[in-house]
Amino acid sequence: MRLRFSRGVITIAIIVVVLAVGVSAGLYWLLKRVPQFAERQPAFCSVTTPGGVRTLLPEQARVAATIAAVAARRKLPERAVVIAYATAMQESKMQNIDWGDRDSLGVFQQRPSQDWGSKKQIMDPVYATNRFFAELVKVKNYRKIPLAEAAQAVQRSAGGYAYAPHETEAKILAAAFTGRVPKAVHCWYPSDKTPAPQPRTAEARKELARAMGSTAITTKKRGWLVAAWSVAHAETYALRKVDYDGATWVNDYESDGWRQGGSGGARRVELA
Repeated sequence: MRLRFSRGVITIAIIVVVLAVGVSAGLYWLLKRVPQFAERQPAFCSVTTPGGVRTLLPEQARVAATIAAVAARRKLPERAVVIAYATAMQESKMQNIDWGDRDSLGVFQQRPSQDWGSKKQIMDPVYATNRFFAELVKVKNYRKIPLAEAAQAVQRSAGGYAYAPHETEAKILAAAFTGRVPKAVHCWYPSDKTPAPQPRTAEARKELARAMGSTAITTKKRGWLVAAWSVAHAETYALRKVDYDGATWVNDYESDGWRQGGSGGARRVELA
């Protein structure tokens, strides 16, 4: 028996075939364009710990890494880092801003008129963090008293109660940036410049030493602090890869974190 199709049915079938071909071609084109699509995305950083996951702006990650490095130089406990993070979140959203209430400046909104230092000094996160910690350690029992009370004793803010709500997030970040939780910090930045800039590894190590003092790795926790700092500053120094303790971070948009493998041992973080 011969089947007969109306002209309308044939027309619809042709349209369906044409649409299918068009969709397939469109998907192929889109997949071919994925790298270009990725390069147009803004840089980001993420933190993943058993306590939670957080997404940060690259500047926030750099500030967090700097605070942790300065705390390591001063041999301060993780609680000091948590207090500093909560304070920075409230004061500047953990960014190095050059404005604020009256003459307040920087990560901790310190005021030149209140003897925190000059504008240039306060706008240096390493200096600002050192000043914050220098005052924090003077607070009696700062490790045990409520976070808001410790932060307020340093900041002398009009709204000292506002630091407390940031404690949970501060603890998540501190676990990652102090190195207590390995492989916790991941960042990505666009790298479509031609020719690609050369990684400035010597500059990165010099800046880390300015914040951390000795960059010698004596424990794995300290090594992961250095690794986290390096990843957070990858865009600044055009770093494309960080290796430590059998794991590797690469500046790959499709990567969701550290991978197994790499040339880094337990005593040195390799940058490239």
